[in-house]
Amino acid sequence: MKFNMGCGHNKKPGYVNVDAFSEGGPDLVLDLESLPWPWPDNTADEMVFNHSLEHMGGDPKVFLGIMKEIYRVSKADGVVQINVPHPRHDDFMNDPTHVRPVTAEILALFDRDLNDKWKEMGTANSPLAHYTGVDFETVNVHNVIEEGYLEQYQAGTLSVDQIVEFVGSRLNVVKEIQITLRARK
Repeated sequence: MKFNMGCGHNKKPGYVNVDAFSEGGPDLVLDLESLPWPWPDNTADEMVFNHSLEHMGGDPKVFLGIMKEIYRVSKADGVVQINVPHPRHDDFMNDPTHVRPVTAEILALFDRDLNDKWKEMGTANSPLAHYTGVDFETVNVHNVIEEGYLEQYQAGTLSVDQIVEFVGSRLNVVKEIQITLRARK
């Protein structure tokens, strides 16, 4: 089974399209912050959160609960595709319904292998995979560069190192982060 979580008006054929609001005509009207979700364990081959996860879990306990539900409902090796606006982009900052930044670094906290490695190294990273009982491997991260910076890179006037530097020091360099997780069970 495949789920399109927080679909809004962007329904996907072949998916169970879920949204808290009926206006987009989802297959199921459901507030994904209301836990637990109604599906049995190990149901989902794939879940898509396309510009929706940043609208959920303003309360850290609710966000951790959502991550637990994503894991519980995912099958072994289930894929979770998360596309979000970059938290240093106007698209994120100018929407009052965006309650949480979502980054690859935040989602890496739900990887047991990394939690174990950080423990051995004595780092201060929160071992959320151990705290929540989940285990997600990050299999891909793609940063969608804002058009003006991309054009400069393609023209050879900006290097990768310069773009990386700008991401940390400027707004509106990365428009979107696309993160693919795999459930380890």
